[in-house]
Formats: sequence, C-alpha cells, structure tokens
Amino acid sequence: MHAGTVRHRHDTSAVNPRAAHLSLALRHVAEASGQISRAGIAARTGLNRSTASSLIDELINGGLVKETGATTRNRAGRPGTALALRDDGPAGLGVDVNVDYTAVCVVDLTGAVRYKHVVAEDQRGHTNTGIRHRIATLAHTARTAAATSGLTLSGSAVAVPGIVDRTRATVTLAPNLGWRDLDVTEVLPGDVHGLLDNEANFAALSEATLLHDRASYLYVSGQIGVGAGIVLDGRLYRGTHGWSGEIGHLTVDRDGPACPCGRRGCLERYAGQEAILRAAGVSSDPGTSLGVRPTVALIADRARTGDPATLAALTRAGEVLGATLAGCLNLLDLGHVVLGGIYRDLAPWIAPEVEREVATQFLGAPWARPTVEVAAYGPEAPAIGAARSVIHDILSDPLRWLNR
Repeated sequence: MHAGTVRHRHDTSAVNPRAAHLSLALRHVAEASGQISRAGIAARTGLNRSTASSLIDELINGGLVKETGATTRNRAGRPGTALALRDDGPAGLGVDVNVDYTAVCVVDLTGAVRYKHVVAEDQRGHTNTGIRHRIATLAHTARTAAATSGLTLSGSAVAVPGIVDRTRATVTLAPNLGWRDLDVTEVLPGDVHGLLDNEANFAALSEATLLHDRASYLYVSGQIGVGAGIVLDGRLYRGTHGWSGEIGHLTVDRDGPACPCGRRGCLERYAGQEAILRAAGVSSDPGTSLGVRPTVALIADRARTGDPATLAALTRAGEVLGATLAGCLNLLDLGHVVLGGIYRDLAPWIAPEVEREVATQFLGAPWARPTVEVAAYGPEAPAIGAARSVIHDILSDPLRWLNR
C-alpha cells in the first residue's frame, strides 16, 4: 500500500508495554537531550536500571539515540554518559500548500530544519492533477536532499488552508483555493504514512517551546484566510471530526459581507488580510507572505510610515480579532494566545489591540490574564509543524520505526 493511502496508524504503545516503555525513555531523552544519562532515565521513569539501560541500548541500535561522549551526574552524584537524539536518522517531510505558494521542509529527529524550499505560484485555477504533480515533484526533491544528508524519511504531512477529513486524507473544503473533496496525500513519499491537516493546526505544532512545556494555548494564523490551532496540555485538539480551529468563520455580524465559505460576516471578512487591505484603501489582491504577492509587507511598510488609513485598519482588525479570541478563551480557559501568520508580521499594531480586548473581555483576566505572544516562526510555520508532526509520531511510538 502506498504511504499516502494509509488512513489509520496503529499505535503499538497503546497495547504493548515494551512499546510504551520505549516511548517513555525516548521522550525523556528528547526533553533533556545531552543532559541525561541511563541512570537519569531510570530515575525519571521509575524503571529499574537494567530495564532502562536495555531500552536505551535498543534505541541506540535503532538509530534514534546516541551517546555524546560527555558526562552527566544524577542526583546521587554518580557520573554517567550523556544521551541525545540522533540528527542523522529518521526525518519528517512537511508540505504546505496555500493560495500562491507551495513550501516543503525536512526536519530531523531533534526538530531542526534540514531542508526548505518554496515555490511561489498561484494555485487557483490549476487542475487537481497539476496540484498533485507539483506536490509530488517538490516532495521527491526534498527526499533526495534528505538522503544526501544521511536522513531517512519516516513519513510525510501536508498542511492546507481548509477543512480536512483526516480519516480519508482528503481536503473537504478549502474556500480560498476552491477545493472540495481533494486527495493531496497520495503522491507523498515515505514508508510509513501520509498525514493531512489544517495549516493552523500544523503551525501550532511548530511552537516547540510551548509544546515542550505541555502548555495550553490558542494559535491564531492568518494568510489569505484566518485559522486557529488549539493545543491542550501540549497536544493538538482536533475535535470530533477534525474541524476544530475554524475561527476565521466565526460570525462577527450576520448581516456582514459575504465570505467565500458561503456565509456572511465571518471574522476573516474583518480581520483577514483582504479586509485590512480594503479598509486601508489599498487596491491590491491579497497574497501570502511566501507567495507571488507578499502584501503583508506592503501593509507593514505603510504602517511604519504612519499612514492613517492603514493604522486605523490595523486597529480595527486587532479589536475584532481580540474580541473573538477573548470569546474563545472564555470557552476554553487557555493560558496563552500565539499570533502567527500575518499577525506575527503585524504584531506591533495588532497585538496591543488583542491584549486590550483580552484584558477587558476575558472573564478570568483580573486573576490570570492569558499572555499574547508572537509565534516563533513566520510563514514557514505550517510546513515545519507538518514535518514535526511526523517526528512526534516517532517519539510517541518508536517501536514502529524500530520494526520498520
């Protein structure tokens, strides 16, 4: 069976104690890479030392862990050899398909980006065959680049700006691309699986620091549309059908302007890039930060020069976005808001308004006001997060890699 047609992945750690222990040991190595020894693994996992050492031997022989040669000390003061994740073994491939670009990247087991390439080309109007051919070409080029660096792709993932059916690995609806019921994973390389998810979900997974801290946060991303990723205790929440995070289509005004989704008055009609351009009086078709028309740079340039219309447009967008986010926080009670996509580039003007709305509209603000932070990565976040989702699968279930 081709990797892209694999719809469900059996998690061996759920039924196999050995798999669960391997996952536990590997995750502790990942969280303290270069700062933990076999004795440290035993102490943190509660396993006896011989079992912990045997697990580490298995992970080393499987190409997932290495001994660095450095020494570390446990609480008892006994020196041990430091363990770290290998950066020359399994790797994840991430693909991000948006309105006017396709991006690919490869990350190694440590999460480091080892390859990245972007092709700026408008996707609208292209046939499904043409779209899949472009993805296949870029993905296979990335696989070759990974192999040149001594990496082996363990899987692939595609980020799209729309609603996806992860069970069937199809794009159910991507309004700004004009896609319905489209399979874009069947052309992916990789020997394990092909994943598909919303761009904001994958972008949220690029926030390695927050994920490592097991934080709960709402990641809001905007390029042409507006989406959000919901992370609870370090794990992405997708909802019953995988449709969570469609914040851009929350209704701001039922009598508002028409939206490509078929409804009226959606958030993206007020806080999306097209809405900001229109309110600023800029006659330009919106383009993404990586695409053929990086219009967010134009907006930022006008704001920096003090253009009144642009500043007013950004203030209004920030107010509406902040009020909507405050409503989400009242429902979910999260500790952080992360501004990604265009909002990362426009944060000097958007973030203060979002903070102000959260401070006044979030009911818990007087006691525990959520932080409003700028995303770690810019427009490359969905591709990086997609690739890291593959790596996350290895860390969660290393036995699948060892038994490949």
